[in-house]
Amino acid sequence: MSEIFGFDAYSPKEIAERVETVGVAKARLPLLSMAMLGVLAGGFIGLGALYFVLIKSDASLGFAVSQVLGGLAFSLGLILVVVAGAELFTGNNLLVMAWADGKISAFDLLKNWVIVCSTNFIGAAGLALLVFYSGHPEMNDGAIADQYLKIAAAKCSLPFWTAFSRGVLCNILVCIAIWMALAGRSVFDKAVAIVFPISAFVAAGFEHSIANMYFIPMGMLVKTSGYIATNADAVSWTGFFSNLVPVVLGNLVGGSVLVGFVYYIIYRRASATCD
Repeated sequence: MSEIFGFDAYSPKEIAERVETVGVAKARLPLLSMAMLGVLAGGFIGLGALYFVLIKSDASLGFAVSQVLGGLAFSLGLILVVVAGAELFTGNNLLVMAWADGKISAFDLLKNWVIVCSTNFIGAAGLALLVFYSGHPEMNDGAIADQYLKIAAAKCSLPFWTAFSRGVLCNILVCIAIWMALAGRSVFDKAVAIVFPISAFVAAGFEHSIANMYFIPMGMLVKTSGYIATNADAVSWTGFFSNLVPVVLGNLVGGSVLVGFVYYIIYRRASATCD
């Protein structure tokens, strides 16, 4: 019975070993494989974002209910990344553990981050273009399109340090979700481990750089259709980069420093004796 429901989870020390092993494998992926898996991850996160907006467009839901339900829906994105297989920049911040232990070089680490982040953008923005031309934003009498533009405008109007702080908090939870998913031995284990941290960061309004690579381009596309929203003028390529820069930096600090490096110190340093 315990094997069916996955109660034989890996211990935190075993997870740390697995994170390093997986990190080495990710860093050494062939360029084409890394790029294609990066495109997939961007699209997967975009699908989670699409699902989130569908919930948020229902005006009959209260704020807390729509945020929590939307967060649960958004979890689809990371579940697809982990279970179906893809390379996600925010999750790959955990590669810092393999680098800190001397298993990969700084060049390998930075190459992975740059390639994966860039191809995540291609996947997320490409999905936004496809979804826009599918007519999906026009559903619910255009309420979905309105919601996209409102979300994009709010993100593009964030002050630098607000976006940075929300990026830090977001990727702490994302990398904790990845960490816990590696404790599981079944798809069910992994899905449960992912849902709660991811729905929490979404419900709290934190900032995920790859999700924003879907939300903001979609907002720009919707804007061209004549929809209006408060601060809609901020929805532009300038607004996109003014959001993306602090959010990427915040995601890096939250994931690589406050999760990856902290767990490296606890479990993987030569002097560590914790079990």
